[in-house]
Amino acid sequence: MSEIVFLSLQVAFLATALVLPLAILAAWALVRLAPIPRTILSVAVHLPLVLPPVVTGYVLLIVFGRRGIVGQFLDSIGLGVSFNWTGAALAAAVMAFPLVVRPIRLAFEQQDPQLDAMAATLGANGLRRFATIAIPLAVPGLLAGLVLGFAKALGEFGATITFVSNIPGETQTLSLAIYTLLQSPAGDDTALKLIGFSILLSVLAVLASEILTARMALRADR
Repeated sequence: MSEIVFLSLQVAFLATALVLPLAILAAWALVRLAPIPRTILSVAVHLPLVLPPVVTGYVLLIVFGRRGIVGQFLDSIGLGVSFNWTGAALAAAVMAFPLVVRPIRLAFEQQDPQLDAMAATLGANGLRRFATIAIPLAVPGLLAGLVLGFAKALGEFGATITFVSNIPGETQTLSLAIYTLLQSPAGDDTALKLIGFSILLSVLAVLASEILTARMALRADR
């Protein structure tokens, strides 16, 4: 049981680390782009939420599998992700991506544009304004997104099992282990313990996200 929990935490941590930089850029673009490109980007960002997870996993298999366009290159340099825990982290990152983007986008949208304008008049370029004004003010949104993304990555099932299968000790995360244990009458006790652990983590993640979102709303009202 401890091996499953450790592997799941490892996958979730890597997934959130992978997704955060891209989520920040996507959230910033969704705030700053013109309506038509913003709509196109929004559709792309939210696709993992509306597509069946199995479809997302299959697309990942086509692209990052050992015969995939990107997968063949990664295998050639020793960084292959198919059928190992890094592939599970990639699948979890893709599924968590929309949940991480949303609170960060809200945090950017609630910022006073006059702060950015004043910094520009003082000679700060766009990158400096982004790093010293936008990012610090968006910290509650960043944390809320990370918490939700981590919880989603920890519980990811469909895309993971389709992309990297269900290999004990390698890709068998919490959700996959619960699924496997429930197929066996002798696995009920362990499955219940893992289910309880999953519920506890999910509740804590949602509570943390709600607290951080409330702080963002309070800051915006000031």
